[in-house]
Amino acid sequence: MKTISQKLLFLFLLFPFMMLAQSTLNGTVVDKATGQPIPGVNVNVQGAPGGTSTGFDGNFQLSNVKTGNKITVSFIGYKTATIDYNGQKTLNVLLEEDTNQLKEVVVQVGYGTVKRKDATGSVSQISAKEFNKGINVTPETLISGRIAGVNVVGGGAPGAKADIRIRGGSSLSASNEPLIVIDGLPMSNAVPDGATSVLSTIDPNDIESFTVLKDASAAAIYGSRAANGVIVITTKKGTKGGVKVNFSSQVGINTVANTVDVLSADQFRALVNEKGTDAQKALLGTANTNWQDEIFHTALTTNNNISASGTLFNKLPVRLSVGNVDNAGILRNTSFERTTTSISLNPVLFDNHLKIDISGNIAFGKNQFQDESPLISSAITFDPTQSIYQEGSRYGGYFEWLEPNGDLPLLPARNPVARLNQEERRATSTRKWGNVRLEYKLHFFEDLKVVAEAGIDKFDSSGYNQASTESAIGYQPNLYSDGNWVNLGTYTSYTDNRQNKNLNTYFNYTKDLGKFKIDATAGYNYQMFQREGYNSGQTTETLTRADVTTDPDINLQSFFGRLNLGYDSRYLVTVNYRRDGTSRFSEANRWGNFAGGAFAWNVAEEAFLKDNSTLSSLKLRVGYGTTGQQDIPPQYDYLRRVTLGTVNTQYLFDGVIYRAAKPEGYNPDIKWEDLAEMNVGVDFGFLNDKITGTVNYFDKKSSDLLADIPVPDGANIRNQGYNNIGSVRTKGVEFNLQSDIIKNNNLNWNLAVNATYIDQKIDDLGVTVPGFQGYITGDIIAGGTGNQVLIHSEGFAPNSFFVFEQLYDANKKPIQGAYVDRNGDGAITDADRYKFHKPTADYTFGLFSTLNYKKFDFTMNWRASLGNYIYDNVSSDKGYLEAGLRRQTDLSNITTDYYNTGFTTESNSNGTVRNYSNYYIKDASFIKLDNIVVGYTFDKSLLKAASLRFTAGIQNVFVLTKYDGLDPEKFNGIDNNVYPRARTFLFGVNASF
Repeated sequence: MKTISQKLLFLFLLFPFMMLAQSTLNGTVVDKATGQPIPGVNVNVQGAPGGTSTGFDGNFQLSNVKTGNKITVSFIGYKTATIDYNGQKTLNVLLEEDTNQLKEVVVQVGYGTVKRKDATGSVSQISAKEFNKGINVTPETLISGRIAGVNVVGGGAPGAKADIRIRGGSSLSASNEPLIVIDGLPMSNAVPDGATSVLSTIDPNDIESFTVLKDASAAAIYGSRAANGVIVITTKKGTKGGVKVNFSSQVGINTVANTVDVLSADQFRALVNEKGTDAQKALLGTANTNWQDEIFHTALTTNNNISASGTLFNKLPVRLSVGNVDNAGILRNTSFERTTTSISLNPVLFDNHLKIDISGNIAFGKNQFQDESPLISSAITFDPTQSIYQEGSRYGGYFEWLEPNGDLPLLPARNPVARLNQEERRATSTRKWGNVRLEYKLHFFEDLKVVAEAGIDKFDSSGYNQASTESAIGYQPNLYSDGNWVNLGTYTSYTDNRQNKNLNTYFNYTKDLGKFKIDATAGYNYQMFQREGYNSGQTTETLTRADVTTDPDINLQSFFGRLNLGYDSRYLVTVNYRRDGTSRFSEANRWGNFAGGAFAWNVAEEAFLKDNSTLSSLKLRVGYGTTGQQDIPPQYDYLRRVTLGTVNTQYLFDGVIYRAAKPEGYNPDIKWEDLAEMNVGVDFGFLNDKITGTVNYFDKKSSDLLADIPVPDGANIRNQGYNNIGSVRTKGVEFNLQSDIIKNNNLNWNLAVNATYIDQKIDDLGVTVPGFQGYITGDIIAGGTGNQVLIHSEGFAPNSFFVFEQLYDANKKPIQGAYVDRNGDGAITDADRYKFHKPTADYTFGLFSTLNYKKFDFTMNWRASLGNYIYDNVSSDKGYLEAGLRRQTDLSNITTDYYNTGFTTESNSNGTVRNYSNYYIKDASFIKLDNIVVGYTFDKSLLKAASLRFTAGIQNVFVLTKYDGLDPEKFNGIDNNVYPRARTFLFGVNASF
């Protein structure tokens, strides 16, 4: 007992000295390259709990440090520093950027972040330095051809929307567009009238990175809107240190790369003189007019942006950006102009416990359109022997086809130059959107964070369409009391206002328990979509109409959770769940449950591979998940509805005007479309990750498809509507490889390639009627009345072509009206049509090359597509004799395809339509060189205050393809009067201060 008492007394006397031996360490952490302080750096005693982090000035204070401890200083994007503590009072730490670690960061992967090496799902990221170069008017072009499994098809019109498909989409009639999330704000894919696309209001210069969540295990955290994948866009933020200013300016010369091959004036004269009647010959003019040359021209695009970023008052990171793009189209009197302003504030308060991210954006748009399809069609077919102008014409001096009495006939095409100059279609838009994110790490429980996000996206547009009182298009004869007829023209105007409000609140708990790591997230999401519009128009001198349209609000509410478990950086498990509710469905079908799980094994972290420089990284992944789909046009298709008619269904009784009302069809059983997807992947790296790559195999199945299909007679009060039917299965393989082929002080060459194979087929349509071929679908083609050439059919790809099998003569020339009698009944009927190829490609490829030699740089990107086919509706509608010599009172030009076929009529004597011939289904595989850009950088050698970079390049350089039409790349597989993509020669300068 005495001994114990003595020991306790000794410890009691020693305790003050033990306390004194535990010191408090003060220090500063700065960037080794710039000397600027780094906020948010983790400073810990190795093996001990707790720790601290640096404030905005880079300073920290670490308590309870003992001699012999090891101090670890770590921050994302930097190499971890380990310092032996030997009683120092202060410690200054220089952190060096870790290039490999920077590559691993994946931003905003569904309410959180994860390092690439810890990702278990199929996730691809591309950052600013890897974007496609050139004049990128809209953000979609930044990633075209760059990510395996992601297909981006842009249009030729200024600011045109690009169609994006991730792994081929998943639905028949519901939306196949991916969910786009910008700085935490999920966007609506709906665009107001007068605007072009959801991304057209964003300046590509403001984007830091794209992250694509491709498989269901990665995207399931977004549940109801993730069936088509998720694209997470992160914009640029304020930077540490002093203020940096960047200015960029580009000029592009847009030229016409290709036009439709039609008969020249001399060829057309020869054809009419050979095949035409005397009356038709008498109609020939004396001019030689190339109408396509008259409507297209060379145009300029300018793109300017200035941004400033840095830290104000040593506390507030901020970035401000202003940009303007003015994109004149190669079709005259078309243009797209956008002015954007964005601001980002990212303060960290309360000793790094409260992080605030505020982003605000405003964009002003001006668009000038044309009625493109009929205008381009008229330029293709208008008689090349006629002059543009005609003396004495009452239609503004332009030549127009007239009836013998001088009136305008209904059927002939109108003068395309007159259409350009006498019609005006303009719109303006304002878009204001932003997001506020608060992240609070509890002072008393630092492993737990509370995150709250609130965002709003308000997109308003207004516009008008006007036709001159002298135009043939605006010819509206109106009877005055004196009996005279005049042309008053037409004028319509509209407004379209849309609003998207979003709220997220969630908790995030992270904890390292030795080799175990836990990362858990749970929260709630609320989103509301609203729209109202106004249309007014004048069709006569006295009659005006005004329609106010207010769509029902769409409300989505969700509960979600995710759990990430890791052991020793080798074994990783992710489980996520989301319960979604949508106002689009009835209470009985309103809620859907979506979940996902994935496992990854970092084989390279095992002892037998660790520090292996040859096979430097290897990770195996497997995942499975479910997502949903509810995005269909009828907002409340499950409700019984009565709609009011338009001005055309008003009736006058006893001096009172009544608007007619009619009941609408409905489907009370409409419910969620479900998608289940399995993904197996391998991530690998060789030679210290000098060569890295990824291979993914995926298999997904969409069930209870939301499809707009015909309704059996008597089953509903509508002929067609949305129903849940059948299933579609999509399987594929993705491959991506990137390599620093050469990397030294003077020469760097990086090459990235990707390839994708997709096999998509309809498994079931829910119909067992004998002889049922499928559901006819797709756009109405030109030629005939209401003709469609696409079909959804079991065992075939969605939107397969549905045509007759053409017969050919001994010289391999198609025989008019001769098709294979596939059912052997001795007659050619619709029963002989068959499924023949599809618009979507079997294989897509991308290649991106960057070469830097001293101060020179050279980049180029290629794309290729194999197995995609296109329906040549230009030739089918305008490539036969009767298309030019249909009437005795006017003439139309035809395409040169007439020389290949000799076809004369539209329909054959047996009633079959020539347009359905598989002759017009053509191989549209292609290889495209999208961009080449050469640059030279002056590192403050011209201006001491600035670094200058000059660039020159070409976009849409050339296309290699067997398709003889305008462009083999058409998203819906039907080539019909496409606005051609320009070939652009660009010059630019970038200055960094």
